[in-house]
Amino acid sequence: MKNSIRWFLGILLAAVWGLALAGVDPGQTAPDFSLKDAAGKVWSLSDLKGKIVVLEWTNPGCPFVHKHYDTGNMQKIQKEAKGEGVVWISINSSADGKQGAMAPKEVAAYVKKVGSQAAAYLLDPDGKVGQLYGATNTPQLFVIDQVGKLAYEGAIDDQPTFRKESVKGADNYVRDAIASLLAGQKPNPSQTKPYGCSVKY
Repeated sequence: MKNSIRWFLGILLAAVWGLALAGVDPGQTAPDFSLKDAAGKVWSLSDLKGKIVVLEWTNPGCPFVHKHYDTGNMQKIQKEAKGEGVVWISINSSADGKQGAMAPKEVAAYVKKVGSQAAAYLLDPDGKVGQLYGATNTPQLFVIDQVGKLAYEGAIDDQPTFRKESVKGADNYVRDAIASLLAGQKPNPSQTKPYGCSVKY
C-alpha cells in the first residue's frame, strides 16, 4: 500500500513539475515578464516589441556556461547581436543557496569580470520566469522575433560538451537564428535540445 501511495505521489509531482515547466513553442507569443536588474531597473519584454530579443539562461557556476564565457564565445555573439540592434538579456534563475545564485550587489562585479556584452543581467531567484519559459538548462537560449513570437529555442550550438576547444567550428544556432530573422526568414532549426547544467530552481 505504501509503495502504491509513493508511486502515485511520484507521478503527481512529475505531472505538476511538467506543467510548471510547460514553456512555449516556436511560433507562439513569448510570455511577457518583468524583472529587475542589479541597479533596480525593471526590464519588461513588452517594452522591447519591435526588436529581436535573446534570452540567455545562465549560471556562473556551470562548466558549460564557463566554456562559452572563458573562451569569449558568448561575449563575441552578444557583441555581434548588439551591433545588429538585438537586445540580449541574461537571466539567472538559480534559487537562493543553490549553485550560481547571486545577490544583486554581486552582479555588476561578475558582469565586469567576464566582460558580458548583454544589455541586462536579470535575477529570477523564485524561478517564475524560468518556469514560464520552460528553461531547463544553462546555457539555454530563446530568440524572440520583432513581433514578439518565439522564433528559436534550445542549445547555443551543436557541441553538447563542456570542452572549451569545441567552440571552434561549432554551428551556432543562435547566430543563425538572428541572421535568419534579420533577413526576414524563419530560423531553421527553430528548436533544438538544450544541453548543459540543469537550472537550479
